[in-house]
Amino acid sequence: MAVQNGRDLLIKLDMTGDGHFETIAGLRATRIAFNAETVDVTSLESEGRWRELLGGAGVRSAAISGSGVFRDATTDERARQVFFDGEVPRFQVVIPDFGTVEGPFQITSLEYSGSYNGEATYEVSLASAGALSFVSL
Repeated sequence: MAVQNGRDLLIKLDMTGDGHFETIAGLRATRIAFNAETVDVTSLESEGRWRELLGGAGVRSAAISGSGVFRDATTDERARQVFFDGEVPRFQVVIPDFGTVEGPFQITSLEYSGSYNGEATYEVSLASAGALSFVSL
């Protein structure tokens, strides 16, 4: 696999609730993390006192984060609406040469900042709120 541009990792938001996805404007850095809790089934009979885990059990989750330049675009407005209304819309994360992850996410953090002689920036964090699908490229 060839080296990929980081800018090709895109976070897209369902703008209208009907599958019309747009890339969130102004993002410079994006990240997605997949997590799985473990279920420890170790007992006195565990071989060599090694920990044993129950396969296929536990809660799976995903977290998305991004930071960028505030542009006051329609995607910024939609993200603010989603946060303040407590909505759980669908998002897509396009991972170059890998595929697309899609599902419901809740915006858990939305931060704006700026300096006297710099641009206004923002950071956004999302947590998965249901089953995710994956389509490979």
